Amino acid sequence: MAFASDAPKDGFRLSMLIYDTRYRSYTIQIVVLVLFAMAVAWLLNNTAQNLAARGKEFNFAFLWQRAGYDIGQALIPYTNDDNHFRALLVGLVNTLVVAFCGCLFATVLGGIIGVLRLSNNWLIGRLMTIYVEVFRNVPLLLWILLSYVILSETTPQPRDFRVTDEMIAAGEEPAASMILFGTVAVTNRGTNIPAPLFERSLGSVQIGFLPVSLNLLAFILVIVASVWANRRLLAHAKAVQEATGDRPVTWWKSLLILFGPVLALKFALGLHLEIPELKGFNFAGGILVAHSFTALTIALALYTAAFIAEIVRSGILAISRGQTEAAYALGLRPNRTMSLIILPQALRVIIPPLISQYLNLTKNTSLGIAVSYLDLRGTLGGITLNQTGRELECMLLMMLIYLSISLIISALMNLYNSSVQLKAR
Repeated sequence: MAFASDAPKDGFRLSMLIYDTRYRSYTIQIVVLVLFAMAVAWLLNNTAQNLAARGKEFNFAFLWQRAGYDIGQALIPYTNDDNHFRALLVGLVNTLVVAFCGCLFATVLGGIIGVLRLSNNWLIGRLMTIYVEVFRNVPLLLWILLSYVILSETTPQPRDFRVTDEMIAAGEEPAASMILFGTVAVTNRGTNIPAPLFERSLGSVQIGFLPVSLNLLAFILVIVASVWANRRLLAHAKAVQEATGDRPVTWWKSLLILFGPVLALKFALGLHLEIPELKGFNFAGGILVAHSFTALTIALALYTAAFIAEIVRSGILAISRGQTEAAYALGLRPNRTMSLIILPQALRVIIPPLISQYLNLTKNTSLGIAVSYLDLRGTLGGITLNQTGRELECMLLMMLIYLSISLIISALMNLYNSSVQLKAR
């Protein structure tokens, strides 16, 4: 009896790399990879030759040279005798601070505006629409310049706060006065706010190149522990309610847990505020917040909030109308329906485009150079670059730092996004 056998397989041939679909995709990818590697090698070689022709050597030794310039607003200790690397750190911290403040304010403001755009009140809805259209259709740089001009030109001079004996005798008031119960002075030179001082300070520790205040760490740890304890208390109250039907009274316990330890630590460390005072031609004491920082933060927050508002609005509209009607049928009020039913489901639509807005805001902080805000762009990509003449090294460092910040933000937001996604059961 004869049996059919499989046809003999052909051996591998070089032509199969082009004509056989099993190998063609790999061939194309390898060829493209080789061409890309050759292009990068040519670019690097050409750059090295041009640098050698100009008598330059590619290195980062300039970072340890004396900077020789001052930075008006520095959140870490810095003098002009420090090196360029220290100036880079100051600029990086300034960038992170303004990016964090901008993202925080833009998220809060954008969320409120996005919800109000869906209001049944015709006037409120139209006003929010005007806000969105105006802010997102005007370049951000113009908003930064406008904010800076308003803060610099419409605020009084320090001498306008002065009270003389003649004014007291005549019963006259000064041309300007401090706000918030006489604790904050807004002048054309900046905003002077109270500074926290400790009678019994815990000191600080040096972590790498940055000094870290132990007082600040103590307050952070106490606040985190208080929030965690309060959440445990609320979880226990919910469990009791589900088991017995009666919910224990927790409001006074929550207040005690949240504010008791913080107040105890405040009195233990002797925390008090140093109020700015007018001495000579300017205010002394407290903390001076430069108008460049304030203007940049305000402009970034207002501009980005317009885009976040549209993201929030589209996320809410993506939720079926039946969800709202079902909540109303259960007796929930509109505000509770929005906070408990609609927004938690809309987050899975809102978070992905919100990540892009956070990245855009972080990169847009580099526009602070227009109002002399010395962030990473102003220090490393500005004064340091001009003083040392190391254009390539400074640009590469800036690109690497901005790329790292963007990747970290994306990773953190993606983790949060995965936690709010609907899970199949």
